[in-house]
Amino acid sequence: MGSKVKGANEGVVGILPLARPTFDVGFAEERLEAMLAVLDRVGWQIAGPRSLLFDAEATRAAIADLQARQPAHILILQVTFTDAAMTSEAAKAFDQALSIWAIPEPRKGGRLRLNSFCGLNLAAHALGLVGRDFGYLYADPAAPDIDDNLAELLSGRRRALPIATRAATGDDPRGVAAARSLKGVRIARIGRHPDGFDTCAYDPGRIADLADVHVDELELAAMFDGGRGADAAEVAALRATASGRLAKLDAVDQEQLDRSLRLKLALDGIRRAGGYDAFAIRCWPETFTEYGGAVCGPVAMLGEAKTPCACEADVYGALSSLLLQRVADAPAFLTDLVDLDGEDDTGVVWHCGQAPLSMADPDFAAEATIHTNRKMPLLYQFPLKPGRVTFFRISQARGETVAVIGGGEMLKRPMAFTGTSGVVRFDTPAKDMLDRVMGAALEHHMALAYGDHRDALGAAAKTLGIPVLDL
Repeated sequence: MGSKVKGANEGVVGILPLARPTFDVGFAEERLEAMLAVLDRVGWQIAGPRSLLFDAEATRAAIADLQARQPAHILILQVTFTDAAMTSEAAKAFDQALSIWAIPEPRKGGRLRLNSFCGLNLAAHALGLVGRDFGYLYADPAAPDIDDNLAELLSGRRRALPIATRAATGDDPRGVAAARSLKGVRIARIGRHPDGFDTCAYDPGRIADLADVHVDELELAAMFDGGRGADAAEVAALRATASGRLAKLDAVDQEQLDRSLRLKLALDGIRRAGGYDAFAIRCWPETFTEYGGAVCGPVAMLGEAKTPCACEADVYGALSSLLLQRVADAPAFLTDLVDLDGEDDTGVVWHCGQAPLSMADPDFAAEATIHTNRKMPLLYQFPLKPGRVTFFRISQARGETVAVIGGGEMLKRPMAFTGTSGVVRFDTPAKDMLDRVMGAALEHHMALAYGDHRDALGAAAKTLGIPVLDL
């Protein structure tokens, strides 16, 4: 993998251990120590910092130090979730072979302590967009075959290889009608996507050419001001409705809950005034740091009412959810893939707490909770109900517009992580799913709906004139 770089020190691996302080720092430090112990044990000469890099300044300094050392291979240790900004800078700084090692965490029903897989996902997408060759590994440092897996990674035998697409086929009338119904759709993007989230970027002209979709770019102030000015009686009525549907509503901070519920009313007002069909919302950090309440619960409420909302200002995520919703005639949930377990042959789909309530496992009392990193309500909490599910994304991965279509069975399992999550057995084996997601360099958001809608989505893709990438 990669060509030899003149002056590079053979046998030297340069490491960049990336992390964010909003995750479980103590656990991340433990996991980093385990990763370093493996690298030391197998005998590679390691250059670079042996502590977590939490910010751009520290990471840039580490990159500069490694440039002086000229290692033969750059290994990014994706210890927790991070955006792709520093991975992109490393890719530009080095011509050497580049790899990423991310690590799983136990599915114990608690907070997503690392979210390492999602960081790998964002990094892969960013590298795919610029055509940068890279290797990847998603493995526990305690796995019995970790030495062999790392040897394969650093010798170039675990590369991300592009995945072939196919021509879209089918004439299912649901898919044809749903695709045609996108003409004239209006999406409100509220705030811009976070830095380093290339997965959520969009080109207004390109999305208009695809389906005659119009996007209005609004400021976060429109939502915040609408929330602050919401009618107190309407807020009280919304709280009463939520109280009848969610346990533990009284257990969260009530002032923050009030501010959160007001965002639902603000979004209702924006939707009516602009005639919007969907939202793409910058959901953090300003909703917490400037406004003082989460938009996640309101997003779940709107999704249940069939106004899909994509977090992190993901415009294509909003469009994907809207198309899937219209095909399924049911709510859609824009979710992250946060784990793949080859031995169990399952994955976990999750988002912090914004799945529509109709997706809750009926044997679990859906409850109110707080954001695990930002510690504010309102978020929903429950495991997803068992049943057949379909995944869909209008993707811009590797610079091409394709329809990503997949299916699976949501299993009846205990809650994997706090918020709204589900354990799914994809139609594709989990080990192969990892290779497909990395090889295609997909975005980290996928729309999910219950039922099998793959044929109808194929017809929708054909109507839109885009190829299909099968998950």
